[in-house]
Amino acid sequence: MTGDPLDEGTPLASEILDLARRRANLAAQVLPLPSATRVITVANQKGGVGKTTTTVNLAAALAQAGANVLVIDLDPQGNASTALGVEHRSDTASVYDVIVDDQPIAEVVQTSPEFPGLTCVPATIHLAGAEIELVSLVAREQRLRGALQAYLADHEVHYVFIDCPPSLGLLTINAFVAAREVLIPIQCEYYALEGLSQLLNSIQLIQRHLNPELNVSTILLTMYDSRTNLANQVVQEVRDHFPEQVLRALIPRSVRISEAPSYGQSVISYDSNSPGSLSYREAAAEIAHRGAR
Repeated sequence: MTGDPLDEGTPLASEILDLARRRANLAAQVLPLPSATRVITVANQKGGVGKTTTTVNLAAALAQAGANVLVIDLDPQGNASTALGVEHRSDTASVYDVIVDDQPIAEVVQTSPEFPGLTCVPATIHLAGAEIELVSLVAREQRLRGALQAYLADHEVHYVFIDCPPSLGLLTINAFVAAREVLIPIQCEYYALEGLSQLLNSIQLIQRHLNPELNVSTILLTMYDSRTNLANQVVQEVRDHFPEQVLRALIPRSVRISEAPSYGQSVISYDSNSPGSLSYREAAAEIAHRGAR
């Protein structure tokens, strides 16, 4: 006869106990609110590393914990807007109108149905042409910063997350100039650090010429599969390279995380007790406790 899989000592029982412990730890925490708005750009020019997923789930986790959080969707695909359940049809007022036509953020921002303190500046398909249109505009690298500063002067926002396209063009430069912090998601896969030096060089150029306050404050490891040696090797390699910036929280490969956007939700509200949701809530808690560097 086989033993009961829920008997103590079995892998399943250990996993259930671990999830219960993590839930209890999170429930006992009260996250501190920053004294000044933290503006965090989520960037990595490699596609498929979990940028948008990270943006919306960290934003939702912090909003769930009581923070006022604004997400700015700077990716023409508009996936962050979709995941937060906000309207972004082609005729919707969007971040395109803000950076190209000087429309105030207050006129285009929408509240996400997930949490009262969670708002979003949506992206529409028009943003795809913004890179070209920005070239001829005055102060083309600082359009977003000016609009954001004007909005923050009249609105209490604890965190701003800017979701970037997977490129290092003018939209991403606008995001770097508008922020003080950069959060880089890195997937736990082969070639994880490939291309990272190019991104760090770009950030150094922005620091030197456009935004001396910018710094890489946070690195989050995503798509982690504890069953593979490779994932554990990548974790160690990234932690060796960036001991100060890497969060302890690891974001697992998760069907629930992947499913949530198709329901217009973050995984935080779609399945709040799933391992993926707990991991993003733990990462959000670390970010809140660390504060800006």
